[in-house]
Amino acid sequence: MNLRVALETNAEFERKLQNRTLTVAVIGLGYVGLPLVNVFWQAGVKVVGFDIDPAKIVKLTNGESYISHFPSQRIGEMNASGRFAATDDFAALADADAILICVPTPITATREPDLSFVVSTSEAIAKHFRKGALIVLESTTYPGTTQEIVLPILEQSGLNAGTDFHLAFSPEREDPGSAIETKSIPKIVGGIDAYSGELAAQLYGLGFAQVHKVSDAQTAEAVKITENIFRAVNIALVNELKLAYSRMDIDIWEVIEAAKTKPFGYMPFYPGPGLGGHCIPIDPFYLSWRARAFEVETKFIELAGEVNRAMPRIVVQALVNALSERQAKAINGAKILVLGAAYKKNVDDTRESPALHIMDMLQKMGAEISYYDPYVPEIPRTREYGHLAGMKSIGFDQQALAGFDGVLIATDHGDVDYEALVRWSKLIVDTRNATRATREGREKIVAA
Repeated sequence: MNLRVALETNAEFERKLQNRTLTVAVIGLGYVGLPLVNVFWQAGVKVVGFDIDPAKIVKLTNGESYISHFPSQRIGEMNASGRFAATDDFAALADADAILICVPTPITATREPDLSFVVSTSEAIAKHFRKGALIVLESTTYPGTTQEIVLPILEQSGLNAGTDFHLAFSPEREDPGSAIETKSIPKIVGGIDAYSGELAAQLYGLGFAQVHKVSDAQTAEAVKITENIFRAVNIALVNELKLAYSRMDIDIWEVIEAAKTKPFGYMPFYPGPGLGGHCIPIDPFYLSWRARAFEVETKFIELAGEVNRAMPRIVVQALVNALSERQAKAINGAKILVLGAAYKKNVDDTRESPALHIMDMLQKMGAEISYYDPYVPEIPRTREYGHLAGMKSIGFDQQALAGFDGVLIATDHGDVDYEALVRWSKLIVDTRNATRATREGREKIVAA
């Protein structure tokens, strides 16, 4: 594409931006992609959603949601407008002016980045996208991915970045189950060049209340991974404090409640049975891996990872000890209920959930396990815990709960009747301080 044609193509893209007549494609319709679709739809833009899972496409086409906090009514409204469609046919990317990539970025068993979804998606885009398109990677990754991995794949199309197409990174900041609307969360953008960054900023400005542009894509990648490392390190710190204070007979939860009354210099983080979700247990190791290429050891990240990964084992040991001391019962053969399968409260998201790790450990120790989760009626298939797939949540009633030797609270869902839980159960191991308001039966509760 010569300079004159490039300028004309860019001018057409900008006109479409101003008139909101462009088509936005979102690839990956999960916890990040589906809310992002809704942001641009609310902005009056035509949106096409892509996913390789045909079951998702069928549900969306039928106006059904598969995410608990994303109502089916909203999908029905998008479908009825004529400005939304879902497909698994990537040939439709040829009609898109902007393509946003929201695919998973897991880690391998050796805690190295697994960019296979980013690579395969980039290869699919390279076969179909048109001149003048803006491509934005949203998947969390290490600094340098957009420039070093995505760009060369896209240029295999024969088009050149910066002239024939534009490329940027804008990290997702989705918080599943949060009351904060996606469009009100400030958007970070950084392009492989200044113009790509500016186009991305204008695009997100259509739907987001605030857009913060940084100097380049690598900086934008670093912003997201820094946010997640900050949380991982501070959660590890408070988990370690919990262990120390428990030996001193000090309630960590009371300490945190008092400490957070300070209006400056302190931010509360809370202990738990381990880290879950796609971001915090995974993303810090993307930077650790990247930093080794520059001969830098990220000791805080590695240490935080060790502390957080140890928590499921620690809470299981607390359950083992409580059964032995209070009921003279071994874990082998004990009937245990794990309350909560989701990784956080009030969502149906089980990605990297410590509850699944805990269930797996208990099962291997010979316990007879069940679970209750009002948001997760059935355990989905995962790479690590495929043997748990298909297990169904029990009912929440006195007869069922009375049959368990112990209950381990792994997730503090807000709509659980904890007073009834304590009243009906023989033993509670509470890893989330979920029973803090319960007055009767406190002798049954063990903090862990």
